[in-house]
Amino acid sequence: MLYNTLGETDLKVSKICLGSMTWGEQNTEDEGHEQLDYAIDKGINFIDTAEMYSVPARKETYGSTESIIGTWLAKRGKRDDLIIATKAAGPAEMTSYVRNMPNYSREQLKEAVHNSLRRLQTDYIDLYQLHWPERPTNFFGALGYTHLSDDIGTPFKTILEGLAELINEGKIRHIGISNETPYGMSQYLHYAKMYNLPKIQSIQNPFCLLNRTFEVGLLEMSIRENVGLLVYSPLGFGVLSGKYLNDSPPNARMTLFPRFGRYATPNGKVATRKYVDLAHSVGLTPAQMALAYVNTRDFVTSNIIGATKMSQLKENIDSINVSLSDDVLSEIERIHQEDTNPCP
Repeated sequence: MLYNTLGETDLKVSKICLGSMTWGEQNTEDEGHEQLDYAIDKGINFIDTAEMYSVPARKETYGSTESIIGTWLAKRGKRDDLIIATKAAGPAEMTSYVRNMPNYSREQLKEAVHNSLRRLQTDYIDLYQLHWPERPTNFFGALGYTHLSDDIGTPFKTILEGLAELINEGKIRHIGISNETPYGMSQYLHYAKMYNLPKIQSIQNPFCLLNRTFEVGLLEMSIRENVGLLVYSPLGFGVLSGKYLNDSPPNARMTLFPRFGRYATPNGKVATRKYVDLAHSVGLTPAQMALAYVNTRDFVTSNIIGATKMSQLKENIDSINVSLSDDVLSEIERIHQEDTNPCP
């Protein structure tokens, strides 16, 4: 396993991070524990979750993934050699049942953190992230920005002050953002510097062969400000494995939950076919080539992988050992120029 420093912290996180959002919906507690055991044995020390998991978000399974990690932590012990990241849910129709519509006020962040600590059965969270912006903006695949209101919700300074209190109490160690825009990142950095408040150490946004929009506006900021990129959806919800090119396989995520079709668009399938054919031509599985591409980007701090089957998990983790030749990288770039960001 390879390890990178998270932002400006003293934390060394594994280049591959174990994602967990299927635990409690598509995976049982025992299966979640099995995945954790295997991943840790392979050198992964970084686990990512969220209060709203499992997915799809619904009241009946709210917090179930954190609880599964919590029972594993209680059984395993050795908490201090792991880096646990979780997230506070933002306002949305899908999370309206969370704290009577969640926001990032001091009171709500405090409640969210305490609930996560209880479910995780731990005294502290290493990285606490805001799952998506509170203000209306373009995230979760929305391309164009439409200005709806000057109201940004909880002010950035107030959010950072609330998080600072939780850091001072020892409940969380470091903070990050997720699904953010350049404006959001710049504001968090600005207020942190101006008022000596905690600096965001990471941004968790999508990045994969079908969606490299992070490179357009956020990448330069991420590098210059030393805010580590934690990649989610490196396989485009599994689309880059090629399994959805023909008939959707039974019990797969998009078969069960068609709303996760963000990467299964007609243009996405055209580009996916090219990447799949390239992988096969050089003796790689499509999933491993797609993950290896993310792993080898020097601006990626950690690549968050997830799986519902142990065979998928093993294949995904083994991508850390895959090297891509200059010819393969050139061909990937050629396809990208032909089919640029088909699924943002």
